[in-house]
Amino acid sequence: MPWKRCAMAGILWIAAGAPALEAQEAAQLPAAAGVPVSLTLKRAVELALQNSKDIQLARLRVQVAEQGANLTHSEFLPNLYAGSGAGYTYGLPETPGGRPPAVFSLTYTQQVLNGPLKGLAKEQQEEARAQRATLEETRNAVVVQVATSYLELVKVRHSLELLRKEKDSAEKIVQVTRQRQGEGYELPVEVTKAQLTRAQVVERILQLEGRQDELEVYLRNQMGMVPDQKIDLAAEDLPGAAEQEGANLVAMAAESSPSIAFAVSDVKAKEFRLQGEKRGYWPTLELVSIYSVLAKYNFNNYTNIIQNFRYNNLNAGINVNVPIFSSKTRASIALAQANLDASKINLSNTRTQVSAEVRQRSRKVQQTEAAKEVARLELQLAQQNVALLQSQFGEGKANLRDMERARLDENEKWMAYLDANFRRQQAQLELLKTAGQVDKVLQ
Repeated sequence: MPWKRCAMAGILWIAAGAPALEAQEAAQLPAAAGVPVSLTLKRAVELALQNSKDIQLARLRVQVAEQGANLTHSEFLPNLYAGSGAGYTYGLPETPGGRPPAVFSLTYTQQVLNGPLKGLAKEQQEEARAQRATLEETRNAVVVQVATSYLELVKVRHSLELLRKEKDSAEKIVQVTRQRQGEGYELPVEVTKAQLTRAQVVERILQLEGRQDELEVYLRNQMGMVPDQKIDLAAEDLPGAAEQEGANLVAMAAESSPSIAFAVSDVKAKEFRLQGEKRGYWPTLELVSIYSVLAKYNFNNYTNIIQNFRYNNLNAGINVNVPIFSSKTRASIALAQANLDASKINLSNTRTQVSAEVRQRSRKVQQTEAAKEVARLELQLAQQNVALLQSQFGEGKANLRDMERARLDENEKWMAYLDANFRRQQAQLELLKTAGQVDKVLQ
């Protein structure tokens, strides 16, 4: 039958499309805990932006602010309410609000002119925009934290590799020194020194392993991975744009900094509130309408009412309030003016602070660049020293202990270079975050 053919075709189509769908889902989801996930810096940032709880919380705050603004603005939109009820009356029938009891009623309200309420609505709308600036700042903070943790984890893993080589060299030095002590060529203090060096290397290995575990836990949590997920990281530097933007960051900060954007929105919000409060001296106008279906038996004892009784009753019009003397309005204006003045001062301070931070962090980037160059040259010198000792060792002019000590020094210089490079990367990220440019580099 036709319906059977259609059902069979649907089953075959689902069966054919299921593998492709599963493959697509597998590509999007993190792998199982036993299978390492290979990540680049940008991929780690992408996963963090999708799964970070801090960003999700910031988005919810934006929604709360927007819905609060919509709630106030709804007073200027049509509002229709239906109601009914039942109760006992003794004497003149009326409800607690002073209206006659109705079997069914419809009430319509809509604000048309209400300066203070309009100002409050605009203030809340601008505060919602400010929350979006806060969301952007939270995104930038997460990007910087994840990128910093990623780069530090790469450095820690590389340092652990070097320290394990140091441990091997320290073991060889201890063995050679003990042998020379047994032969009478070394004092016991030299053996103790060699053992101390080995113990210090072991201590540093344990410290870095603990730091490695902390960084992996943080990254897995930010990227939405399962606990104990293995992570393979690609050793890479920040994109070149991070350095190219450095010269123009001071000028860009005033336009792109989320902190400044938040302060600007706060000033605008306070201006709207002040304008609204000043309009509190103006009349307010509200559209009102009430339709009621009354019950006749409530009015049977009142002949003057029963003669003109109508089941259906409609009252429609406008409600105008003209303020003659309002102490509340005067106090509200004074409060709104004070809040506006404070917001303007805060905006000025924020601009000054951001500019100063950008300049300070720019200098720090230059300092870390210089420190990295010093560490690179020291590493190069240590490598040249190892090459020289290897040549001398081959000629019998240097012993094994001298060689291993040179390798220890080379590894130390390697780790110093890795530390200097990480501090440079960290300084660059903080500079980009302060200027609001980190999204253009890593997102």
